[in-house]
Amino acid sequence: MPRFSIIVQYDGTAFRGWQLQKHDRTIQGELEKSLIKFNNNIMIRVYGAGRTDTGVHATGQVAHFDLKTNLEPIELKNALNGHLPKDIRIMNCNLVSEKFHARFSAIKRFYLYRIRNDNFLLDRNFTWSTEKLDIVRLNDAAKIIKGDHDFTSFSRNNKNLEHRRCIIYESLWKEDNEIVNYYITGNRFLHHMVRYLVGTMVEVSRKKIRFEKFKELIENPSENAKIFKAPPQGLVLYKVDYANN
Repeated sequence: MPRFSIIVQYDGTAFRGWQLQKHDRTIQGELEKSLIKFNNNIMIRVYGAGRTDTGVHATGQVAHFDLKTNLEPIELKNALNGHLPKDIRIMNCNLVSEKFHARFSAIKRFYLYRIRNDNFLLDRNFTWSTEKLDIVRLNDAAKIIKGDHDFTSFSRNNKNLEHRRCIIYESLWKEDNEIVNYYITGNRFLHHMVRYLVGTMVEVSRKKIRFEKFKELIENPSENAKIFKAPPQGLVLYKVDYANN
């Protein structure tokens, strides 16, 4: 059966995250609901590259599904968009190998976290509003994150995981006028991991956590560490890379 990959953009404000929920509105649920109309009302499972949380956004989420259709990929994209709500859009659609898997074939995931340092409120659903932050202290902390580490200190306890090691290729804060952007790229991410890292780095910037303590949390991971979680609205999954990209 033909397999399609799609790039999906969504405003996560009104969703309970990516993953299908029985009674709540989710990205996966809306995509599967739209696909039913092209499959004789039979449900088709959609698999995403990352399970974004409630309130988290995406401009480059990747997903795949199997569908027997005579529609060309661009026709299918346009047809699906016609049945999707206004806060989800399929940006691209391609035929791929049956061996392709949106989650397990991914080699890098790229996230952006946006913090606003002034009182402008019209993008409050897409930024975390804070006081002015110390960009030097933020980047001193961010440098420690790069490399292959066990991120137990910055993840929720999940006994189903074989391990909690992640390889981080990029970890960098950049100022853009009153916006401070955090860029992080890794081979995988644990549940809430980016938000825990951002929240705790902000506390380092505020001097409420010592730099040495943050370094210790990375180098000597521990369960139930005292960390801080940034709110979801500033986080965006903006790109996913695959081996043939």
